Amino acid sequence: MHLTKRSLAGLAALTALIPAACVPAMKLAKNDADVVLAHHTITAPDPSTPGSLSVRHLYYGSGTDRNRSEYRDSVTMRTDSIDASNLVDLGQSAKSRNKYWGFTPKGMPLNGRVWYPDGSGPFPLVLIAHGNHDMTDYSDPGYGYLGELLASRGYIVVSLDMNFINGGIRNENDARGWFFLKHIEQWKKWNEAPGNPFTGKVDLDRIAIIGHSRGGEAVGQAANFNRLDRYPDDANVKFDFHYNIRSLIAIAPVDGQYRPGDRLAPLENVNYLVFHGSHDGDVSAFMGIRQYQRVQFTDGQPHFKAAVFVYRANHGQWNTVWNNHDNGPRSGRILDLRTLMPPQEQRQFAKVYISAFLEATLRDDKRYLPLFRDHRVAGNWLPKTMYTTRFEESTFRSLADYEEDTDVTTGAVPGVRIGGDSLATWKEGLLQLRTTNSPGEGTSHYNYAVTLGWNNRIAGPDTTRMGPPARYSVNLPFALSREWGLDEDASLQFLLMPTDPMPGPRRSPDAPPRDSTARDRSRSERPPRPDPKAEKPPVDLSVELTDALGHSAKVALGRYGAIRRPLESWISRRHDVEKSRFGAMAELVLQTYTIPLADFRRTNEQLDFGQLTAIRFVFDRATAGTVVVDGIGFATMDPAFRAAPLTATGAGR
Repeated sequence: MHLTKRSLAGLAALTALIPAACVPAMKLAKNDADVVLAHHTITAPDPSTPGSLSVRHLYYGSGTDRNRSEYRDSVTMRTDSIDASNLVDLGQSAKSRNKYWGFTPKGMPLNGRVWYPDGSGPFPLVLIAHGNHDMTDYSDPGYGYLGELLASRGYIVVSLDMNFINGGIRNENDARGWFFLKHIEQWKKWNEAPGNPFTGKVDLDRIAIIGHSRGGEAVGQAANFNRLDRYPDDANVKFDFHYNIRSLIAIAPVDGQYRPGDRLAPLENVNYLVFHGSHDGDVSAFMGIRQYQRVQFTDGQPHFKAAVFVYRANHGQWNTVWNNHDNGPRSGRILDLRTLMPPQEQRQFAKVYISAFLEATLRDDKRYLPLFRDHRVAGNWLPKTMYTTRFEESTFRSLADYEEDTDVTTGAVPGVRIGGDSLATWKEGLLQLRTTNSPGEGTSHYNYAVTLGWNNRIAGPDTTRMGPPARYSVNLPFALSREWGLDEDASLQFLLMPTDPMPGPRRSPDAPPRDSTARDRSRSERPPRPDPKAEKPPVDLSVELTDALGHSAKVALGRYGAIRRPLESWISRRHDVEKSRFGAMAELVLQTYTIPLADFRRTNEQLDFGQLTAIRFVFDRATAGTVVVDGIGFATMDPAFRAAPLTATGAGR
């Protein structure tokens, strides 16, 4: 067929329109940041601003790298190679990989790029490790924005080169964790030996390790290996580390890629921060919440852990090399990049939280602690998006965590009894990650919670008739609150998130038996079916404490944070592909709510904290809804966590 210039131009225009026609409308949840982040009450300086110290740079490593001049020609301090062959298996790609790099696992290098303050020190040591990526598209330069910031604020910062275990190999996260410790070992030698730039300048009592993606899991492996004397998978390999690693930060981590002794790595007595983006096109579920949940505090020392789910953040923009290529170079054809927050805003979040976390845990600057309990205190620092946050400190003691048995009426402490009144739904179950359409234990949070549904409306022709509000009660044994030393400095803490189901009206107490009602009730008397596409009404509820003398005090939960249903994340350009891939379009990340007991006392001065008998969730502020609840308990909080008010007018509503 002969085509004229005009027809060719028309065909070109039509061809250009086809891809655009295949791209669905962008789906984003309504942003409530203008309300939630409308206040700034924290009094500490902005942790994302550069400090007063000049920043210097150098490289260390083998000095023989055949692919990168910085690790060949620009090395200031040379390191010996190390034998990683017990932890790294290159599989069928060994020959080509060894040829490219010029070494085998028996002689892998310790390479690092360093940002450090121009000063006498000693300075805390912070190590950062990337995750898996194309091994020839080097990942370690991607954290320069953190290196520059933190070094100016008085930290020695090292971005570790682990590109040689990137690419198509698997189950190497034990090696990534071990490499962290071997780098610390090298820094200990430099600190103690004369004749190098860091003699006596490294504060080895204040160490933090940061990891991204597989590196985010590796920080947990490193912390686990750090306390062991032998390698779990081969006890003939001895460990001798035991460094003072105070703090771990995991950025969009995987979990379970390596399992020591076929177990998920335990974590104890270390400060822990994890964050993840809702629009992560690589690690598509918040896997790090599982590692967060495994962090236990057993030594009686002050520690805390925090988790943040960041709406519209992706996987790669935490690293300036990876940027928005979560699915590789062709990401723009697969992922809907329109939904992402700007990369500079995503990295601004990282700077705020990482810098504040290090100030709080390595420098003991308690002015930053309120940020981790409630992000609403830092409205001027954070990008204007939505956040779901988790927090727990070492003084927290649980009354109900739903892990102990299948009895829905018992709690985590002997003598705790649980009851419900007028609930449409009351069940305990395993929480699932977003990641799959085939739910099971392997794709779960490894965590149980309770689901509570209610509808206070009475069924019948009079649709305005209401019954007493539904309630869920955690009843305390006698004198437990006194034994725990609860007073005005303590707080009630729990996790909660509303979900979509809306139970129908409750049955009238004076209605005929159910079978007769179903047979005789006319169609006009039945309540209309809810429209599944209709916007769900907001959820709020009251939280009530009662003492042995019958005194009670009640507060509205909405004062203590935004109460949001899970935020849908449409990551792919093809929504049909998205639906077929995932079991849910939203990640269920429960929000921590912290209510100072002093707030209950303000509503009733007679309330006796030493004789508390019940905690009640009273569903009196929304006619119907469903919530998932977990981790109900008390903490005797460090006063510094209360340094900024959490209930400013309008915050979180």
